[in-house]
Amino acid sequence: MFLFPALLLPFLPLTLTLPSPPPPTSPWPLYTRQTSPLPSYSDIFSCPAASWPPASIGSLLTPQAPDEELQTILSEIDPQRIEAIITKLVSFGTRHTLSSQTDPNRGIGAARDWIEQQMRSFAAASDGQMAVTVPSYVQGVGERILFPVRISDVVATLKGSVDPGRYYVVSGHYDTRCSDPNDYTCDAPGADDDGSGVAISMELARIMATRRPAATIVFAAVAGEEQNLYGSRYLAQTYKNASVNVQGMFTNDIVGSSTADDGTKDPYTLRIFAQGSPTTESTARASVRATIGGENDSPARELARFVVGVAENNYTQMNIPVVYRLDRFLRGGDHRPFLEAGYAACRFTEANENFAHQHQNVRVENGTQYGDLIEFVDSEYIARVGKVNAAALWSLANAPMSPQNVTVNTTLLSNDSQFKWQTSNDALLAGYEALWRPTDAPFWTHVIPLGNVNTATINLSKDNVIFGIRAVGKNGYASPATFPFPG
Repeated sequence: MFLFPALLLPFLPLTLTLPSPPPPTSPWPLYTRQTSPLPSYSDIFSCPAASWPPASIGSLLTPQAPDEELQTILSEIDPQRIEAIITKLVSFGTRHTLSSQTDPNRGIGAARDWIEQQMRSFAAASDGQMAVTVPSYVQGVGERILFPVRISDVVATLKGSVDPGRYYVVSGHYDTRCSDPNDYTCDAPGADDDGSGVAISMELARIMATRRPAATIVFAAVAGEEQNLYGSRYLAQTYKNASVNVQGMFTNDIVGSSTADDGTKDPYTLRIFAQGSPTTESTARASVRATIGGENDSPARELARFVVGVAENNYTQMNIPVVYRLDRFLRGGDHRPFLEAGYAACRFTEANENFAHQHQNVRVENGTQYGDLIEFVDSEYIARVGKVNAAALWSLANAPMSPQNVTVNTTLLSNDSQFKWQTSNDALLAGYEALWRPTDAPFWTHVIPLGNVNTATINLSKDNVIFGIRAVGKNGYASPATFPFPG
């Protein structure tokens, strides 16, 4: 977890025709997401204005249940394997970016080589569909870099069977640190930060290697995060320079513990951080977004809504609150370079952090154990986090791509809403749907089938609600929604 100066920068259930067998029984209470504009949890919302607009256009939106193949994937995520991965990573003593790259037993080089070997063993079962690479470069002296050092990412790419040019990326960072970010000799076990995230990338690579997603999925373990997000920035820029169509990226960073510093346990909640208005937008486009109230409908926020819709259920056993900001205060993560490269990206982090177990020398002080030790990691919790990631990635990769160049007609005064978008020859595509919600609702509430068209007129005023257009596949999977701009 890279520490930044103070950050002030700043979520989509679906209706599909997928089979919906009875979900597994579970002992935890899932949050009840609102599927109508009128919340029921407070008397303050009993006033007439709370249910406005009183429109009955479309149907109430319901979440997407995992189909049989996805259920199987989720069932194969193994807490014991996850614990074994983290135990091995901790055994390297330190994985500091500046630590030894040649010692076979200690340091970041030994960890890199072991991760690569494991990824290649997974790829061996893929019938040639998964390729493992170790892209690297030499980082010169700079922020938290005392001498030139090679930054290496381990990247397993599972080629899509239908749309291989469309990518989805999941990552964790395998480097670690102590109290002093430049101390590269101290023991820095990094069990939670971020052995937990690396374990998710590796476990999902193992499970999905023998599957055939429609679009490409990338499972990455990156380095240099604690020093200044070097590895993820290199990966994001490599994709950008090659014009790779990355449609979504998730980083899992500090996703290993279900216990807070005061002993509070919350083993069924996972935060997702989603940036608001993109910092890469032109000044003119940012101005239009602000004018039309689109600050809460950035690509990252639509991606987070999608995650809630496909992954907050009894199959993952997780609640997924969306946090409307880039990251926590004073912190940063590997999704940031992807956002800066113009890609939609979000961060997963455990619900309650214990800062005595992050960025600390291993020690006991005044009766308190400090250090990122494996004894504080909950492998069952990490497995559930893995299920959230698996549900999101698989659902994204098997849906058509989100509609492109979606516009709303604002050239005339009308109580209808007219939309158009770019025609697609996506082989997965069956048609499109319009989603809408009241302007003060965080999640989509209604869905309107549109058919396989590229224009639509809806008898509901664009002035009163938020609209989005999504693509629906022949297999029933639907894409994240695209927010329309005037055009």
